[in-house]
Amino acid sequence: MADYVYPGALHTRFHHALGAMHLMQNTLDSLRNKGQEISEDECEATLIAILLHDIGHGPFSHALEYVLLPGISHEYMSKLIINRLAAHFGGNLPLAYRVFTNTYERKFFHQLVSSQLDIDRLDYLKRDCFYTGVSEGEIGADRIIKMLDVRNDQVVVEEKGIYSIENFLNARRLMYWQVYLHKASVSAEKMLVSVVQRVKYLVDKGISVPASPPLAFFLENHIPPQDFELLTELLTQFTALDDFDVWSAIKLWQHHTDNVLATLSRMLLERKLFRIQLSNHEIDPALYQYLSASVSQEMHVSAEDVSFFLIQGSISNAAYISGGQKINILTKEGKIFDIAQASDLPNIKAMSKIVKKYYLCWPKRINLQHNSIPDNL
Repeated sequence: MADYVYPGALHTRFHHALGAMHLMQNTLDSLRNKGQEISEDECEATLIAILLHDIGHGPFSHALEYVLLPGISHEYMSKLIINRLAAHFGGNLPLAYRVFTNTYERKFFHQLVSSQLDIDRLDYLKRDCFYTGVSEGEIGADRIIKMLDVRNDQVVVEEKGIYSIENFLNARRLMYWQVYLHKASVSAEKMLVSVVQRVKYLVDKGISVPASPPLAFFLENHIPPQDFELLTELLTQFTALDDFDVWSAIKLWQHHTDNVLATLSRMLLERKLFRIQLSNHEIDPALYQYLSASVSQEMHVSAEDVSFFLIQGSISNAAYISGGQKINILTKEGKIFDIAQASDLPNIKAMSKIVKKYYLCWPKRINLQHNSIPDNL
């Protein structure tokens, strides 16, 4: 929900998918020019895989990923949808499915679709940097693509491109803190999650809550992952969902008889976001207890319902996680090493550490300026 902070950040998953496919075509052309054998079928299948890589996202992407469908990831849904399309249309879609699921024997194609240096990230960083105006996120995507090659069925980066990769990782770290994990973005996402959780709570208690048929279906039903593989109509229902279902429902919910749902919906529509405090340490229980009592009094809600207005949790940011999927550097001598092992790049070693912050959100009408706040907040 970066548009709550950056009004120009109104790109869509469709824009991103097309942009990623364009960059993938450039990448495959570059690899071919370097002598890598890539057939027309492999090329088309990889383009299809990157085009459909986010197709399993539901409304508001990651924000509601485990709220509407608890325990079901968007990668799992993408796999099911691509498999359904492959069975229906044939052509190179079955090969695209193998590339997407990393079951194709030439593993580097999957790395181009999903890894720590994939085409997905190259596109969304460049795109989000442009639309938000956060210049620190600028990356040289075209140069990085020209530096890519394949050795031992693994994507590698030519040694002369190592500083472009360092810039890419640094830009990714900055974009997460300044855009994706911006305090206002986190606050808006947590409010949205709280709204949907309240609706599911009411529905479970047998209280009627209006929504479009696809949204109502997933609000009213708890569906295990295996059912999506067995019942084809579930995927049809899921693919009918988008952001508009949720926004239109929130406009209705602001008039609901349930005070908690109506208040949260109205605050979100009017952009009256929760105040949010970030800390390097876990939230002081004394502060939480104080705010809990204040929220109950000021928002006119029971102690049981305070959790919908007082939200705590943690966020983390790691630009590069060494081990597992690596960003491999190809030296002029033909040796390959993990970029984190480069002795003259201490910044990358630092960026390999996961930074974790704790947050606490509550309505701004609850004023703490006359009360003592622990130093760690």
